[in-house]
Amino acid sequence: MVQSAMDSWESSRTAMIRQYARRGSACLGVFGSEEAFDFRAGSRWIETVFNKRECIKFIPSSKDNASPGRSVLECCCGQLWQCHRDGSPATLRHGEELHWSPSRHTQLLPTDAYGTLEFQGGAHATKAQYVRLAHDTQPEHILQLLTGEWGMDLPKLLITVQGGKTNFDLQPKLKKVIRKGLLKAAKTTGAWVFTAGTNTGVTRHVGEALVSESSLRERGGRVVSVGIAPWGIIERRTDLLGRNRDVPYHPLISPKSRFVALNSHHTFFLLVDNGTTGKYGPELILRRKLENYISKQRIETRGGLATPVVCVMIEGGPQTIRQVLEYVTDSPPVPVIVCDGTGRAADILAFVHKYSTNGLSMIEANRDNICLTLERIFDIRAAQAEKLFAEVIQCMRKRDLITVFRLREGSELDQSILSALLHAQRLNPPEQLSLALTWNRVDIARSHVFNEDVEWPLGALEQAMMDALVNDRIEFVKLLLEQGVTIKNLTIQRLEELYNSKRGPANTLRYIIRDVKKTVPRDYRYTLIDIGLVINKLMGGAYRSFYTRRKFRSIYENSLTVSPRLQRNNSSIFQAGKNILKNAQNSPKSYSSHGDVHSDYEFDYPFSELLVWAVLTKRQGMAMLMWHHGEEAIAKALVAAKLYKALAHEAADDDLETEVYEELRSYAKEFETLALEALDYCYRQDDDRAHQLLTYELKNWSKQTCLSLAVAVNHRALLSHPCCQILLADLWLGGLRTRKNTNIKVMLSLLFPPLILVLGFRSREELKTMPQTREEHLYDDQGRSSDSESDTDSDDDNMDMRNEHDPEAQLVNSVSHLSHPVTPTLQTEAPLCNSNNAVPHSSTITAPSRPTEPAEIRSTNPTVVIQNGTSVTPYPVNESVVYNDLHSKQLTARIKFYEFYNAPISKFWAHSIAYTFFLCLFTYLVLVKLPKKPQWIEWYVIAYITTLLFEKVREILSTEPVELK
Repeated sequence: MVQSAMDSWESSRTAMIRQYARRGSACLGVFGSEEAFDFRAGSRWIETVFNKRECIKFIPSSKDNASPGRSVLECCCGQLWQCHRDGSPATLRHGEELHWSPSRHTQLLPTDAYGTLEFQGGAHATKAQYVRLAHDTQPEHILQLLTGEWGMDLPKLLITVQGGKTNFDLQPKLKKVIRKGLLKAAKTTGAWVFTAGTNTGVTRHVGEALVSESSLRERGGRVVSVGIAPWGIIERRTDLLGRNRDVPYHPLISPKSRFVALNSHHTFFLLVDNGTTGKYGPELILRRKLENYISKQRIETRGGLATPVVCVMIEGGPQTIRQVLEYVTDSPPVPVIVCDGTGRAADILAFVHKYSTNGLSMIEANRDNICLTLERIFDIRAAQAEKLFAEVIQCMRKRDLITVFRLREGSELDQSILSALLHAQRLNPPEQLSLALTWNRVDIARSHVFNEDVEWPLGALEQAMMDALVNDRIEFVKLLLEQGVTIKNLTIQRLEELYNSKRGPANTLRYIIRDVKKTVPRDYRYTLIDIGLVINKLMGGAYRSFYTRRKFRSIYENSLTVSPRLQRNNSSIFQAGKNILKNAQNSPKSYSSHGDVHSDYEFDYPFSELLVWAVLTKRQGMAMLMWHHGEEAIAKALVAAKLYKALAHEAADDDLETEVYEELRSYAKEFETLALEALDYCYRQDDDRAHQLLTYELKNWSKQTCLSLAVAVNHRALLSHPCCQILLADLWLGGLRTRKNTNIKVMLSLLFPPLILVLGFRSREELKTMPQTREEHLYDDQGRSSDSESDTDSDDDNMDMRNEHDPEAQLVNSVSHLSHPVTPTLQTEAPLCNSNNAVPHSSTITAPSRPTEPAEIRSTNPTVVIQNGTSVTPYPVNESVVYNDLHSKQLTARIKFYEFYNAPISKFWAHSIAYTFFLCLFTYLVLVKLPKKPQWIEWYVIAYITTLLFEKVREILSTEPVELK
């Protein structure tokens, strides 16, 4: 009858589960998301799926020497006979079966204890979720409870801690090392930790290890620790009865109590119920089944590896040795870390492991001594010691799965745990690297993956680099760069995958996308053209990203034509194949062949592209790393600062949290400091080249200059730097060289032009290396073959006006590209000019070499040099002869007049004198005498006002556009 009732209840339970599953699907279909699902449905699901067990048959306990007709107080389940519904012990009939079994003598009922525990008595009240469940609950339901109802992510590693249940003490130094190692292993790898959950024995030490001083107050600071404890041994378990309620819990017990309290440092509790009271054991089978089920789950790695499981053994009794045997003989086996020095079972296994290196002969020879030790330590009989010794021998037959952790100088428990896992998993190097990257343990990758020569499969390290970028693993990116992995094969598809990745820190990119695109679907995938519009919006002015130019649009369309179905999933970056992209052969961008038929388009400046990606997705650490590598360090720092400031402004307009605004502003300040330090270092090394760094044309940054970018950022500290001030002074004077009374000399020369010939001017060599003013640059751009729409990056630019008057300025001195470390405190070099030797770029301006130039900043290979926007080819001439010859020649009268009237200071005083003369004439006409017929004075005033009007119209048309809101 009991069995039929149980079968009826099981069938009803299955029907209810299906009913609630249909209701849940219907609710999700109506509301459209899991968040809209009624919270009470979760409670109903818990009550439907999880059960408790209650003893329904009184069977006298054997320890009471029970027999029919004799008074018996306790049942085999541990409860008194008064707690049973079938009557008193007198109702037992002679000859009735006295063997108690949970499956036959208990019944399943919906669980009546789940909710939140609020531990009292500490400095801060800690909370933990709990549920009472039957010992035969399916592990998939438990995992669904942990991940679905309680909101945990699947573990990347499962650490199960086994040991003694009675209290014991550890050596202070060993205790510190174990606590530190467990906490580091769990927090850095995103692991789950399984323990017995009680506040006794090894669990008490583990609970104290899994909390730090500040983790209780930090969001997400607590390690995911799951306590799996028997329901029947919990102190004051009746206080936990209730459905979905908050229960204040004091983890204090009476010294004479046979029950134990729960440990307050755990985050979740699974209270296993098999109908017994005051007995251990029901949790062991359920815990092992759950561990085995979790080990079959796939973690998010490129190869889809199974979740690793490792056992850590601290102290322990005979049952702990049996559990270790089960772990090492299971399929798949589980590696075990034995902490030597913790006592009892751990010390015995560590001793046997040490002396079984060359086989078990030495252990068998000392069988009697070891058995006597087992009898003495565990207080067991000789027969039990012999059986336990046999189990120890069986464990040593799998000694390669057992790692003994001994306290030594520099030894760390977390490294022993992860090293044992890599060794036991028997993975190939790419899988080991993927697992170490998933754990975010670069030290493990450095010491176990890259510690020897490995023949890596084609594309394995490049895919690992993409994994590190997506997951924001900064140290792994550094490690891969140290190992020679290049990111020059950055393609359109890979960059789009980075922008569309859901991993990494929260950012405000989606808000900016909504501003530049009016309609954004829910599952919209960002394209690089969308990112270009975002960059244009944030940079402001006339800045145009390369992603929005016609050339890139044609490249992008061709790539879509060749491969219409680009892989749009985040998982595609983990695949070895690449999308096939084509482009015209006359593109200045570089191409790298990846096959016999097609080639992928690749960016010339991958570090610059990744810097912009890191800034827009608010990955500050990755942005700093990308700044340290690649070209144009000052320009990259200024662009990053501008983007961060614009993002902060957008965050303030969108009424986001003040912390977001302050965080973005602080990031911008960091890059401003880097730009200033880089400029200061370059100025102290070579002031001439530092001036050119500020004024050479950055074709990768919308043909801006470092000086114009500094103005856009409003970087006052950089603009006030002596390098910028001297440069502005040189631009102000133009070709003039005067020491005193410059303004008076200029005004006198404007009034008496012959005086121009007696003024001081720069030499031809100095004029050739001077930066252009804005007017000269605009005049020079008029003769170029490219326009702003097509953006044809031709390397054959026209000569500027100065070179037209000076044919000798076409001579070239071969010089090197700068490649200095930015500041003595930086560990890596950050080139300040373009250092791509494969393709010469017209954005590089270099200074002429001098005979006394330091050897460390010269280049042995002549390169294309741009002089005032002109690309010319070096001639094989003697540098010292050319330098002395050019320096000795004086300027002709024609060039002196041109340089004088082209200098900004001359234009300023000419305009001032003309405007003063106009004001005098205008005042005379208005206030003194206005003739009846127009005279030359009035015609002059009218002409001046007309030209002034046209000039203002021209200025308005030539200014940078400003978005009107």
